[in-house]
Amino acid sequence: MTNLRTYGQPPFRTVVVHGGPGAPGYMAPVAKELAATWGVLEPLQTATSIAGQVEELRGIVMENGDPPVRLIGSSWGAMLGFLFAAQHSKLVGKLILIGSGVYEDQYATMIQETRFSRLADGEQREGRALLDTLAHPGIQDKKAALARLGALFTKADAFDPLTLDIEVVDHQYELHQSVWQEAQELRRSGRLLELGKRIQCPVLALHGDYDPHPAEGVQKPLSAVVKDFRFLLLRNCGHLPWIERQARDSFYAILKEALVAGAEFG
Repeated sequence: MTNLRTYGQPPFRTVVVHGGPGAPGYMAPVAKELAATWGVLEPLQTATSIAGQVEELRGIVMENGDPPVRLIGSSWGAMLGFLFAAQHSKLVGKLILIGSGVYEDQYATMIQETRFSRLADGEQREGRALLDTLAHPGIQDKKAALARLGALFTKADAFDPLTLDIEVVDHQYELHQSVWQEAQELRRSGRLLELGKRIQCPVLALHGDYDPHPAEGVQKPLSAVVKDFRFLLLRNCGHLPWIERQARDSFYAILKEALVAGAEFG
């Protein structure tokens, strides 16, 4: 798997960043939609540490993009974009967070149980068994278990989906485990949120009202630390707005308006 796909024509000033961590490829529908107007880079994360992923993204932006770029991150990709903008402020002109993970531990406690509560009984049992498999040190190949758990959570995260095929090209368990453990510690320590004070560009957060990641876990913390921050709640929308029947059109309209050259979020 190469670590970059491109869409549209240069200059490449728009970058879409996937989440997981370890679920590359699912931002492709967004990249394709935007490519009719803008050149788009879709990095596919390969580094197994946060510092490595930030550096990998820096290299892609510098070598293939035309900074400052408009960086659009989804889920973990939103948090990675947040970290990248804090560390490389001159490379990011605008930051858009879609269905971001939460920025303080207090908001994370019920995410998993919310997801399970939305599944049928049999799916709940299967999901918990998959979590046990992923936690078992004696099981070496965990890719299939991660893929199936991801499919269950995609279903739980969606309000009224047009599709549940989100085009993930690989399921990287080792990457997921190492990066997410590091991210949780960064959040737990408060250092994650503190970095927001270093972000210089406008930040727009788009969040579905059905997303199991509570909206206030993004809106409240970031409003307190990011200088130029705007939050929009999308109605009848889950974690991935572009697969949502009722929210897709309004999501793309907002996103494209935010990407218009010279437009501000406020």
